Amino acid sequence: MSRSPWPGGDEGQDTLPFIPRQRPPAPAADDPVAQLAHRLEDSIATAVHPDEIAALIEADGMSDDRISTDYGHPDSFSLAEELYGRVGRRCPAAPAPPAQPWHTHLGSCLLRGLVFALPGLAYVLGGPLLAGPPAALGLPAGTLALLAGTVTGWVWNQSLSHRAHSWLSLADRPAAVRALRLGAPLGAALSALAALAAAGPGDLPAAAFAAGQCCYLAAATALLVLGRERALLCALLPLTLGAVPGLPPAVGPALLLISLISAVTLAVRTLRAEPAGPGPGGAVQPPLTASVPYGLFGLGAGVLVLYAALGDIFRHGSAGAVAGPSAVALTLSMGPAEWLLHRFRAQSLAGLRSTSGARGFRGSVTGTVTLCLGAYLLVLAALAETGTRLWPHAPTLTLGRLAALLLIGAVLWTGLLLQSFGAAVGAAVVCCAAAVAQTLTLVLAAPPSTALVVSGAAAALLAALACVLLGRATAHRP
Repeated sequence: MSRSPWPGGDEGQDTLPFIPRQRPPAPAADDPVAQLAHRLEDSIATAVHPDEIAALIEADGMSDDRISTDYGHPDSFSLAEELYGRVGRRCPAAPAPPAQPWHTHLGSCLLRGLVFALPGLAYVLGGPLLAGPPAALGLPAGTLALLAGTVTGWVWNQSLSHRAHSWLSLADRPAAVRALRLGAPLGAALSALAALAAAGPGDLPAAAFAAGQCCYLAAATALLVLGRERALLCALLPLTLGAVPGLPPAVGPALLLISLISAVTLAVRTLRAEPAGPGPGGAVQPPLTASVPYGLFGLGAGVLVLYAALGDIFRHGSAGAVAGPSAVALTLSMGPAEWLLHRFRAQSLAGLRSTSGARGFRGSVTGTVTLCLGAYLLVLAALAETGTRLWPHAPTLTLGRLAALLLIGAVLWTGLLLQSFGAAVGAAVVCCAAAVAQTLTLVLAAPPSTALVVSGAAAALLAALACVLLGRATAHRP
């Protein structure tokens, strides 16, 4: 057998791929490890780390007892190390892989970004509902009701979306539809109640606006999970009139009601049209607890986004600035962010095929994370500058505000990257810790630079986690 391309089993020394060769004759019967290496040679030769071989052995149904009896090794990892050293690394030319679910077009992601951002115009049209005397803590009227309803809706709908997508990944679309039929109305009711509970005595119009927003979030979640972005965009088209100056005050709430009724009606019709009977038999039901980290990430990320919007609220003097240029830039950037997540997946798989060692693959992943994150931050900065120029009476985009926005954007993108690979717990812990720290800086009236330090630390930690966790070849295997 050929020796390992890394002398002494040291994964830190990369060499050129071996030239493809013909399969050697079967080894003698008195060497069971050599026989196993011969049987699994094609898979072992393309592995970039022994852990991949250990996973292959475990998938083959070998227990530790059998490994100890038949091959003289205590466990699969020890056996994998020997197999890894016996079979040479080979990278024969292979055809391009077939299209995968993460291969997507930029246009579809931009469409989703537009769908995410258009609801921001609702705050322009709902200006008459958000006017009034200042509320508690010196905030503009209706701010607490809006924040309570928005954060509750984000937490619930993030969890619901993950739950439905879990069923879709198991090819059980009826179960996903059943989850949306139950979860969407319940989430709308809970978040609307949270908004009403946080509303002050004179905030009834703002509470009604917040309740409508909660219903919209539930309907949008159902439509987006089921791939009805274009239908949702049609429901949001009346909101585009919010960009027209000089509209009579009564027109704005009427347009909001039309758009809300359209979105809810489309969601109801879509869910009714989908079959919700028994799905394919034998599917393992995803645990409810698996969706909790995604909801917590939604909580932490939502709080961080709202802190970015709070600066616009205080500068603008209106609760409608919840959808100010900072928040709109973040929501609109989610379209390019989603596309860059797909690009990372594609590039990391290309690196898995092209690199000849674990160190080279880690370097490839680190470079891809850096490029994708940098591209996202450039897009976010461009959107923030454009929004500041177009938004009525928007505050100047100072270097400090831009830095704070970009750091929050880095936290969001790296957190979503980790989530897309199943590392939701780490992303949720870091985001929630950053949200708590940001809250403490606000309560303790800490200098603005403290908030930058918190966001910067969270962004750096998430980026490091992404490079470490995704730098393992086993994280990219289907």
